[in-house]
Amino acid sequence: MELLVGEELKVNHTETGITGSARLVLAGDGVFPITKDKHGNILKHQPNTGIDIAGTIQGEGKLAGTPSLFIRLASCNLRCVWQMDDGSFCKCDTSYASFRPENKSVLQVGDIVDLVRHNIGNMQHVVITGGEPMLQKEGLAELCRLIKKELHLHITVETNGTIFDKEVAQYIDLFSISPKLSNSVPSKDKLEYFAEGETGASKFHHEVRRNLNVLQSYIYFANSLEKDLQLKFVVGKASDAAEIKNDYLDLLMGYSQNDILLMPLGASQQQIAQSTPIVLKMCIQNGWKFTPRVHIDLFGSKQGV
Repeated sequence: MELLVGEELKVNHTETGITGSARLVLAGDGVFPITKDKHGNILKHQPNTGIDIAGTIQGEGKLAGTPSLFIRLASCNLRCVWQMDDGSFCKCDTSYASFRPENKSVLQVGDIVDLVRHNIGNMQHVVITGGEPMLQKEGLAELCRLIKKELHLHITVETNGTIFDKEVAQYIDLFSISPKLSNSVPSKDKLEYFAEGETGASKFHHEVRRNLNVLQSYIYFANSLEKDLQLKFVVGKASDAAEIKNDYLDLLMGYSQNDILLMPLGASQQQIAQSTPIVLKMCIQNGWKFTPRVHIDLFGSKQGV
């Protein structure tokens, strides 16, 4: 399928070599939460966590509660908008990195590694998220390679599971894959509600967004190299259970029951509270794992936490 990256977000990696000079386009706070710049100098502003040290915790999935630094890459090929169980609409909770990436910055991979180096402290985990990180797979591969070579950190990549790249995958410790259910398609009425224009992502109907070949590649790769994997479904309706089973789990091989996680839909504490009883019941009925969204409980719906 054609990958949709805005012209302003295209980065030429072909001339950059493999020494940290490739560039990546970051969104929002980029590398966060941090207290030092790439040279190790103290920054004037305090992290958005309200804590006067670098770092936060992973809020979701198997590693929820784990101290981590985050790297947020810009742009997404899906740009999800969901419908809540009450009929209201819920936009992607990181739409500032996916719909119209805000506060974009283009950084050399070496500078990103230095930001991590000076802020990682006693933490051992880096989470690379988006947007959709795999849209920038060439620079991402170099970033992961250097993080492993120079800093020896655990790397989680958060992806929607529509793009697989073996060069990137070899450096990842946890593939956090969030396959998107049909409820996430950014239909015309949803986009109009948020005053968003239609984009190429709007044409990605469910059968295109649901890329079983890519998902199976992640599972096989994780199993072959004994890497960890989670299939993390965002759920907002009781009917989602049948779709998870029929359109995904019954058609994939090689995963374990422990790899299936369900997360309540919502970009705010109020929306998550509405979805949570649905997801909790679904998890118990099917033996799937429930994952909280601890960062929203702790910090609310804001960037850089």
